[in-house]
Amino acid sequence: MSREIILTGDGSHSLLHRELNETYHSVHGAIRESRHVFVENGLLHWWKANDHRYVNILEIGFGTGLNALLALQEAKASQSRINYATLEAFPLSKEVWSKLNYTEILGDEEFFMKLHELSWNASHEVLPSFGIAKHYQTLQSINFLPASFDVVFFDAFAPAKQPEMWTEEMLAKVALALNVGGIFVTYCARGQLKRDLKNLNFFVETLAGPPGKKEMVRAIKK
Repeated sequence: MSREIILTGDGSHSLLHRELNETYHSVHGAIRESRHVFVENGLLHWWKANDHRYVNILEIGFGTGLNALLALQEAKASQSRINYATLEAFPLSKEVWSKLNYTEILGDEEFFMKLHELSWNASHEVLPSFGIAKHYQTLQSINFLPASFDVVFFDAFAPAKQPEMWTEEMLAKVALALNVGGIFVTYCARGQLKRDLKNLNFFVETLAGPPGKKEMVRAIKK
């Protein structure tokens, strides 16, 4: 499967998945989108509501590693513990991820490399404040322990491109893994997604999206 590096609106890279004709991040700004959707409206929102205590994050779609790097940087800056679990069915080759320019903008090249090079299907301590478990699996094949996570970064490809990731069955699997009061965040604001989350006993908020996108969704498990 071919991946083409593209430059987005904030100067950071994304990838174009040629077979799906879909980008990994917003063409209006990859870093800007990840910060807005996952860090500010997910992680930081949870910390604000929970007195900055340790947090267990589940990411659906490791992809370029950008979300993981941003979370690591937040852990490093705040010294609040993050346990980060991430799924990826199609990991990028070093030939691709090593050319991404995130660390030219964000710094922490050593940590970005480590996030990609750490072995799959094992837990790793990257910092005293950040541990990661990378799962080389599909969402369909993995089983989570109930109430294992506080925040979910749902970063699969769009429903039109990867509909099997957005079924109510898959969302129910993720919902089961979330603690009560846990946060589900995604760039998607599709009506069917919001209806499914409400059916799964979430309080659903439609928030302003990142530049170039009108809306996003944050849902809190009741």
